[in-house]
Amino acid sequence: MGFAKLSLKGRALRLLAQREHSRLELETKLAQHVEEGENLAAILDDLEARQFINPERVAASVVHRRAARMGTQRVVHELRSKGLDDALIKATAAQLQATEFERAAAVWKSKFGGRPPAETPQERAKQMRFLASRGFSGELVRKVLKTAGKDDGDDVA
Repeated sequence: MGFAKLSLKGRALRLLAQREHSRLELETKLAQHVEEGENLAAILDDLEARQFINPERVAASVVHRRAARMGTQRVVHELRSKGLDDALIKATAAQLQATEFERAAAVWKSKFGGRPPAETPQERAKQMRFLASRGFSGELVRKVLKTAGKDDGDDVA
């Protein structure tokens, strides 16, 4: 039941059944399996026409999987790597910006919430690097660390 006996379209459908894929991702994954007489572009065009490949669903899937743990920059980078349209990426980024502080604070709290706020420059730098590596902007990271530990359960935004 492996990929060996599947047609190119069968392979594409199997990949799409596992998770949402962009056209670029499918092209990359299926290119090595194209045999003489098969037209990968036509197969992908057909899948797009039938809404099996849908850029909006791909973006929504990435946001659903990544946004709770990653900053807007990191999510946008992943969307670009999937070859999605710039307008869709900008719209998704604008949507993520609205909740970025809350998401960054939640990521900080899950990693460092059991400790007192950073008291040494080394600890502060460690926490800043951690949040920056998750794709949160420097300004937002400073804002999160400034308010970290001050709310103690109160919802202060």
